[in-house]
Amino acid sequence: MRYLTSLLFACAAATAAACGDSFGLQAYRSNVVDTVSLYALSGTPVTKPSGYALLNGAVRTEQVAYFDFAFDIDTADRAVLLPTGALKLGQQSGLQLSTQAFDSLRIAPTANYHLDSAVVVHDSSVVLAHSAQVPCGNGFLTYYYAKLHVLTIDTTSTPNGRRIDFEILADLNCGFRGLEPGVPKQ
Repeated sequence: MRYLTSLLFACAAATAAACGDSFGLQAYRSNVVDTVSLYALSGTPVTKPSGYALLNGAVRTEQVAYFDFAFDIDTADRAVLLPTGALKLGQQSGLQLSTQAFDSLRIAPTANYHLDSAVVVHDSSVVLAHSAQVPCGNGFLTYYYAKLHVLTIDTTSTPNGRRIDFEILADLNCGFRGLEPGVPKQ
């Protein structure tokens, strides 16, 4: 346990491009920035994606068993991102607003994520996300981490409205929290 605590402390203190692998696994997936459009849970056709799974990308929440956050427009006409807890699906995933620019975020934090409440976003908002716990190859549970940058929000009821466009980078390597493009290095 002391070894794991030391490694986690070292990760938190790291300023390198990626967090070291705390579970003895190697990073093998490349972090890539992708552009995504999601449509509001309410007031859009069920054929349009409304949620995002860090591992699989954009999904329609009514048609899949798993996703990490969804998009909707609340009664005050604000764009919101909803972790699973805010949708009464269990406090599995988390979101938090960042004060840092998208390109400045190099390592995902491990604390202060909203698990059961909506996160109000605006054009240019930067949001950090973590997935539900995922098993690593050696029996440990960890999270996947991501950062996203809101590009545009359209709250109108036009055929392509009630939509959010964002860029996202997810680190899908077990035990890593690096938020820069490429394969994370230890």
